[in-house]
Amino acid sequence: MEKLFELITYLFLGLFQGFTEPVPISSSGHLVIVQDLFNINKPGLTFEVLVNFGSLIAVLMVYRKDLIRLIKNGLAFIFGNTRNEETKSDFRFIIYLIIGTIPAAVLGILLEDWIGNTFGDKAKMVGITLIITGVALWIIRNLKGIKGDHDITWIGVIIVGLAQAVALIPGISRSGATIVAAMLLGWKQETALRFSFLLFIPVSLGTVVLSVGDLVSQGEANLIPYILAFLGSIVASYYALRWFMNIMAKGNLKYFSFYCFIVGALVFIFM
Repeated sequence: MEKLFELITYLFLGLFQGFTEPVPISSSGHLVIVQDLFNINKPGLTFEVLVNFGSLIAVLMVYRKDLIRLIKNGLAFIFGNTRNEETKSDFRFIIYLIIGTIPAAVLGILLEDWIGNTFGDKAKMVGITLIITGVALWIIRNLKGIKGDHDITWIGVIIVGLAQAVALIPGISRSGATIVAAMLLGWKQETALRFSFLLFIPVSLGTVVLSVGDLVSQGEANLIPYILAFLGSIVASYYALRWFMNIMAKGNLKYFSFYCFIVGALVFIFM
């Protein structure tokens, strides 16, 4: 019975993290809330990396056509097979993704301990940061933007990258922070959304690569629970991302703002 409960718990956490990762409500913040609310012991870094990898696979599935085009055109531009406006634009987009990754990578390494000690596992702090996320989403709720992929600048990319770095704080949504920053810069919704989730790929992939040693050392101790959480994360992330893309296309970001206000306030008051 205890083993069954463990399997259900891991599956639930995988589904929960997977669903909250793509939508702008902060997966890390919600995990803190759920663990505190239901007195669930934190599975550890290996678990977090694994379910994050599940979300990464879902993002790769959704944006596979964009990725194939970027890789194909990027290689064509680098090796000089085809150098035209399309390949030049896609190569520049790849460079921008690399630039946008740097702030979160650098600050994540430098401030990891400080963030963990200041915000980690503290539900009231998550309540505050969720309200901040709600305010940011409310500000951009009616913005449409006029700048497409060709109008992106390296300064704008750095700003979006810094926004992603801010989302290292639990309760600040990564997708929310990057999309808010992009929309405030005047980017179109589809450009902001695409850049946000393509920007998620190198950061997530880097985290997985750096944690390979921990994953291997885990051995078979929690193999089945981890597999369930991993698969749950893939499925939930895929459908949550599709749903979020549809919500954003309809201009309904305000509902996520309301959600963050309500949950943030309840957490701050009662937890």
